[in-house]
Amino acid sequence: MNSIILKAGARMLSALLIALSIYLLLRGHNEPGGGFVGGLAAAAAYALIALSAGWRSARRALPLDPRAIAMLGIGVAVVAGLLAALTGQPFLTGLWWKEAGLPLGTPLLFDVGVYLAVVGGVLTLLFAIEREA
Repeated sequence: MNSIILKAGARMLSALLIALSIYLLLRGHNEPGGGFVGGLAAAAAYALIALSAGWRSARRALPLDPRAIAMLGIGVAVVAGLLAALTGQPFLTGLWWKEAGLPLGTPLLFDVGVYLAVVGGVLTLLFAIEREA
C-alpha cells in the first residue's frame, strides 16, 4: 500500500502499541497480562509498520535480528529460574527484593524473557512468511 494517511497513522499507532505492550508486561504480576500478551502487542506494532511501510522498514526498525531477540529472551527466562537454584531453592522459585520502594523479583525477569522470546519468535515467523510470499 502506498497511502500517506496509513503511513502516518501507523507510526503513531505503533508507538502506542509499544507503550501498551510495556504496560501489559509490567502489569502482569498482579493482574492479567505479562510477557506473552505484551510480546504479542509489540509484535503487532512491528507488523503494522510492515503493512504500512514495507517489511524492510519493519526489519530496519528492530535493533537486533528477531532470532537473536528470541534467543536473548529464552536466556533471560532461564537465568530467572537459575537464580533461585543458585540460592538452594527449587528452579523458578520467585525471589523478591525492594529497590527504591518497589518490589522487584525474578518473576518480572522471567516475564521480560517471555516478552523478548515472543516478540522474536512472532517476528521471525512473520518475516519468514513475507519472504515466501
